[in-house]
Amino acid sequence: MEKDDGFTRLRRILGDAGLEKLQSACVMVVGVGGVGSSCAEALVRGGVGRLVFVDGDAVAPSNINRQALAFCSTVGQRKVDVMRAMAADINPAVVVETVDAFLAAEDVPALFAKVSRPDVVVDAIDTVSAKIALAQFCQAESICEIASMGGANKQDPTTLKFADIYRTQVDPLARAFRKLARQAGIERLPVLYSDEPPLPVAAQPGAARGERTELGTMSYFPPIMGQMIASWVIRRLLEM
Repeated sequence: MEKDDGFTRLRRILGDAGLEKLQSACVMVVGVGGVGSSCAEALVRGGVGRLVFVDGDAVAPSNINRQALAFCSTVGQRKVDVMRAMAADINPAVVVETVDAFLAAEDVPALFAKVSRPDVVVDAIDTVSAKIALAQFCQAESICEIASMGGANKQDPTTLKFADIYRTQVDPLARAFRKLARQAGIERLPVLYSDEPPLPVAAQPGAARGERTELGTMSYFPPIMGQMIASWVIRRLLEM
C-alpha cells in the first residue's frame, strides 16, 4: 500500500530518488518577506530538507496583505522565528538555521561563515548594495543563486518571467541592479522580474523619504513571485 504522508504527491512525480535529493539539499532564503516567505513555504512543502532563513525584521500589520508568515497572531514576532515554526509545522523533520539580522553588503562573507553552505541561494531582499554583494560572493564561491526583482506597484502576474539580469527591462530595481552589477564584475545572474510598468503612487504627505509610502503591493503579486522562484530552485536541485 502507498505510504500516505506529507510527500505522497511529490513521491509520485519525483520517485524516492528525487525526493531524497531534495531532502538532502540546503537552500538559503535571504529575506522572508512577501516573496521570501512564500518561497520558503513552498520549498518546505516541496521536500527541501535543510533551509537557512535570513531576515532582521519583525512581523508588522502592513505585512498581513501579502506575507505567508503574517497573521494578526504573529504581529510583533521575529520573522525568522515565525518562518522556522511554520516550516516545522509543515515538516517536523526539516532542519532550519536562522539568522535574525538585516544583510548589509559588508556582512555577506560572515553570514556564509556561520551557517551551512547552501546548494542554492534565494535573494529576496530589495537593498541593492546587499544584492550586489550577495551576487558577487555567490559567483566567487560557485554557489547557485536566483534573485527577485521588484514587485511593488504592479498588478499583472502574467508579466513575470525568468531572465538573466542583463536581459531585463522596465523594472526599476533591475535597472538599478544592472548598472552596479556591471561595475562589480557580475557576469550573469538569473532573476525573476516583471516588465509591467509600475503604477504611479504618490507618497503620503509629510512622510519621510525613508518610509517609502509611494510603494504599494497587491496581495497576490509577491506570493506568486515566491512560488515561481521555489519552482526554479526545486528544478535546479533535481538537476544537480
